Amino acid sequence: MKSGPLWKVTVETSAEAEDAVGALLERLCGQPASACFDLETGRVTVSVFLPKSRSQPPLLRARIRDGLDRLRAAGVDPAPGRVSVRSLPPEDWAESWKRHFKPLPIGRALLICPSWIRPRPRPGQAVVTIDPGLSFGTGQHPTTAFCLAQIAACRQPRTAQSFLDAGCGSGILAIAAAKLGYQPVEAFDFDPDAVRVARENALQNGALLRLRRADVRRLPLRGGRRFDLVCANLLYDLLVEQARRLIAQVRPGGRLVLAGILERQFEPVRRVFEEAGLTLRASSRRKEWKSGAFQVP
Repeated sequence: MKSGPLWKVTVETSAEAEDAVGALLERLCGQPASACFDLETGRVTVSVFLPKSRSQPPLLRARIRDGLDRLRAAGVDPAPGRVSVRSLPPEDWAESWKRHFKPLPIGRALLICPSWIRPRPRPGQAVVTIDPGLSFGTGQHPTTAFCLAQIAACRQPRTAQSFLDAGCGSGILAIAAAKLGYQPVEAFDFDPDAVRVARENALQNGALLRLRRADVRRLPLRGGRRFDLVCANLLYDLLVEQARRLIAQVRPGGRLVLAGILERQFEPVRRVFEEAGLTLRASSRRKEWKSGAFQVP
């Protein structure tokens, strides 16, 4: 199956910032990112391929540059940070991804699987169908994988548990939660394109959840619905600046999962949330990323 016309979106950056820039592009563009390293210059080019119907270059460049500024403010230097968006003709991108993407088990409870492979789950194992290439994230990134593992680990069979995904991107976390039996399941993102594609993914999976466009900076500090489990896979500065609003979404005794954090940023994040009374219950470090799950008193 051939794709339609594409934008090739690239950011020239440093080897140190490769993972951070890749995560930024995946979040903003909703596509898996790939990186190419130049041995002579030591520079890295991180790229994604985006359907032309999904965004316009001026707006896309502005969003990426804003994201790069946020990385700099967080202490990650993406220099030179040159952004390029160029047009590509239709090609068979979806077929090329099939050689690389295999089913991804998350413990014994969950299996992430592409649509072209017939899943063979264990007894009682929930299946989430998410395609790579011209679709959103597939659970391969360390921060997403940690969130998925926590969703599976925190699920208590035959117990009513609610779930919120703050900054849903593809919707993979909310879909996984619904498949595992959390209800109600809610998710939001500031990007309307992310909400649209997350809704498409939810329909493909038959997942019952509520999706909406919202801004984490406008979440209610009191009086809103509170959830048993909240995942916030966001940028470092949003996690720190909006800590009170995120905590306010979790019911007493519930758990708040924080991801999207570079290892060097984790201790400041931990300090902010522990000073607010939360207790770190689980954490994981993979590559340059560290994530944590906090208990709300």
